[in-house]
Amino acid sequence: MNEATKAHGLDGTLVEPDWPPLNLDEVRTLLRSFPTAGDPIEILSSSPRPFSAAGVIRTHRGKVFIKRHARAVRDAKSLGEEHRFMHHLCANGIEVPRVLATAEGETAIEISDWTYEVHEIPAGLDLYEDAISWTPFHSADHARSAGEMLARLHLAAQHYDAPPRNPRALVASFSIFASQDARGALKQYLEARPILNQHLQTRRDCEEALPLLMPFHEELKPLLPSLDPLWTHNDLHASNLFWSDTSSRARATAVIDFGLADRTNAVYDIAQAIERNIVEWLVLMRDPENGEDVPVHLDHLWAMLDAYEQVRPLSYAEAAALAPVVALGHAEFALTEAHYFLGVLQSPEKARVATNDYLVKHAQWFRGPGKQKLLDPLRRWAETRERQAVRA
Repeated sequence: MNEATKAHGLDGTLVEPDWPPLNLDEVRTLLRSFPTAGDPIEILSSSPRPFSAAGVIRTHRGKVFIKRHARAVRDAKSLGEEHRFMHHLCANGIEVPRVLATAEGETAIEISDWTYEVHEIPAGLDLYEDAISWTPFHSADHARSAGEMLARLHLAAQHYDAPPRNPRALVASFSIFASQDARGALKQYLEARPILNQHLQTRRDCEEALPLLMPFHEELKPLLPSLDPLWTHNDLHASNLFWSDTSSRARATAVIDFGLADRTNAVYDIAQAIERNIVEWLVLMRDPENGEDVPVHLDHLWAMLDAYEQVRPLSYAEAAALAPVVALGHAEFALTEAHYFLGVLQSPEKARVATNDYLVKHAQWFRGPGKQKLLDPLRRWAETRERQAVRA
């Protein structure tokens, strides 16, 4: 039976979902278009992820995962961008969910105001099914396995040559601070998204955040030419991996949820993984006056980076760029969330959480406690690597 589920709220609490959960009649109608899925028997679980409705369905042929999006967020064309990237990764040795197709070969279909996709369940266990972003790995070994998987994904993606995605809500692009003129690029970003550009609070928060972030951009600018464009996942939290078992030494077996994928660069993707897994931002949201109390899991960070470099060593410029990109990388995600909250949910209150609690408060933290707790250790790590190379 499909019971009403709670969703992950912006502050980490469980809240009523913005989207109605899947129901069996809806699923039955949908799966008639997917001949390999089988007839649905029951909805086994409903996802707590907040930006869509999704669940695991038992059919007479096994299990499938169905996700329903509002068409204003993802239409069939935009889901096709994600599915083609996933297909490329699968063909190059990365375990990802196989996307099922209709008899006509379509991997996403639109019905009324919704867009649907149907996936097979990948190998492994959904160990972090209920974990939200900004919560840590269960162990350093999990962090290590995630770093290895991310490096393998980057190697597999290096010959994927699709263009960047068009401006839309909930896409983790990296364009503002990838420019030599961040203020001009921010202006272009907002103008391409009129609902953000016309929202006074969003513009005020951007004006407050930009001076806080500019020193990191100055640090990054000379390194930008060394960051090669690459299609990336951009949301490699532990909950977007499947795992071999429930132990503290479990290995990542598959990568899921490519909804934020876009053409960025490898350092940006690593920075997003750090932002999602290493810093417990929810502590800052609950107590913004005591940023020094925000946990930063450096043991997990070093395990993740070490494992990554065992597979794909970073260049010296990439390593040096990591600290400023970590500080800058949250900015466009906060704005794309605001785009979703204003344009789709029509919630100025939630949009302000994205632009004030996320964009501004995170920038303030990086200029304050975050410098000592995270950015300086990353800078020392990069300098140590360079000194070791000179001695060699």
